[in-house]
Amino acid sequence: MTYQETCVSEFPTASRATLAPLREFITGLTALLDQQPDEPRILREGGALLARLVARDDWLPDAFAQPHPEYYQQMLLHCDSGAFSIVSFVWGPGQRTPIHDHTVWGLIGMLRGAEYSQPFVIDAAGRPVAQGEPTRLEPGHVEAVSPTVGDIHRVHNAYDDRVSISIHVYGANIGGVRRSVYTEAGERKPFISGYSNPYLPNPWDRSKDSTAS
Repeated sequence: MTYQETCVSEFPTASRATLAPLREFITGLTALLDQQPDEPRILREGGALLARLVARDDWLPDAFAQPHPEYYQQMLLHCDSGAFSIVSFVWGPGQRTPIHDHTVWGLIGMLRGAEYSQPFVIDAAGRPVAQGEPTRLEPGHVEAVSPTVGDIHRVHNAYDDRVSISIHVYGANIGGVRRSVYTEAGERKPFISGYSNPYLPNPWDRSKDSTAS
C-alpha cells in the first residue's frame, strides 16, 4: 500500500466511486499474497479474484482505456513494490504483440472486446513453435501464464474494427522486468516494457465514493 500511495499523482477524472472494484481486488490479492501461497494457489485463487473484477465493466477509468493508433497500450493501474502489478492492456483494432515471455506468474482477465492468445514453445533449434490452437478470451475469461504453466505467447485483438481491453496481473513490477521477444527465425531479443501512462489511478481516495464509511 505504501508504494501505491507514494507514487500516485493527480488523477484527472470526475468520478472515483467506480474504482471500488479495483480497490477490493487489490485488497483481496494483497491478503492472499501475504499468506505466501505457492504458485498453483496464487493462480487458482488470484484467478478467481480477477474473474470477479472483470465480470463487471463499469470501473476502468476512460483515461486507462484509450487506444493508440499504432500500437497497444500497457497502462499501469497499481504496483505494490515488487510483489505484484496490475495493468490494463488496450488493444486498438487488429493490434498484436510479438512472441514474448514474462518470466513471472501472470493472470489475464478479459474486460472488453476479445483477444486471441497463441502459446508457443521453443524447439531444439531455439525457434518458437506454436503449441495447439489459440485461445479466444471473451469478457470474464481468465487465463494464466508463468514459466511453470506456459510462459511464451503472442496476443492480438480479435477485432479489426473495435478496441479490446484486458486486465493483467503479474507477480512483479512487470514494466521493469527484463524479458524477451522471439522472432520466427529463432532470434531472442531482450526488452523491458515500461508503461504507457504517466500517472496512476488512486483507488484509496474515498472522498467521492458514495459507499465510503
